[in-house]
Amino acid sequence: MTSQSTQPQLVGRLVGLWRYPVKSMGAEALDQVSVSWHGLAGDRRWAFIRQGSVRSGFPWHTIRQQSDMNRYVPSFTDPAKPDHSPTVVKTPSGDVLDIDDPALGNELAPGGVRLIRQSRGIFDTFPLSLITTQTIDRLGELVGEPLDVQRFRPNFLVEGTEDRPFLEDSWVGRVLRVGALRMRVDQRDGRCVVITVDPVTGEHNPSVLTAVRDQRQGCLGVYGTTVAPGRVAIDDLVYVEPGPNGDDF
Repeated sequence: MTSQSTQPQLVGRLVGLWRYPVKSMGAEALDQVSVSWHGLAGDRRWAFIRQGSVRSGFPWHTIRQQSDMNRYVPSFTDPAKPDHSPTVVKTPSGDVLDIDDPALGNELAPGGVRLIRQSRGIFDTFPLSLITTQTIDRLGELVGEPLDVQRFRPNFLVEGTEDRPFLEDSWVGRVLRVGALRMRVDQRDGRCVVITVDPVTGEHNPSVLTAVRDQRQGCLGVYGTTVAPGRVAIDDLVYVEPGPNGDDF
């Protein structure tokens, strides 16, 4: 439906907020965070690279290679200044190691990984990712089991005002307001084998990826970029701005 609306439309509420200090390691749940041009403060600043694969199209050591990698939980010694704070990692055994401790790399892949850091920016194509609760619930219905949101590793989990899944697909090309942040939704999020891994048990369920490929053209959730930096917090309302012609979505 098209109308000449000039007001943002309420489409949801922010109910989950995460950053991932180390690519493919566990999430850090947040109550609030500043979002810059490069994404959430402290998000995906570190990554491990498989030795001998620097020239590869996918050199990263991730959940693809190590299904329990998200059981390694990184954090910052000063959460208020993540980009200027030492990073530590709690291992599945409970040890807390500095991110650059050789013992950590050896535990991940003995003699086989190298640590790299981005001083600014992230180790992914887009700085922001978003999915709705309704989308996750619907996919769970398709595969016959409830699905943990961390399979999909979003920055933002939105509870939509409409009780229908995949609403976020209709936001592609539009600008969302989340708290003080304005973000453009650039494209649907193409998914890979990572979503087959249960973030708690590490067990694989190939039917999750099969359903996404068969039912959603291999995509679930959306990617975005910052239009205007700002702070976001749990329970912030989410609005979609009118299109360039005043169109509703």
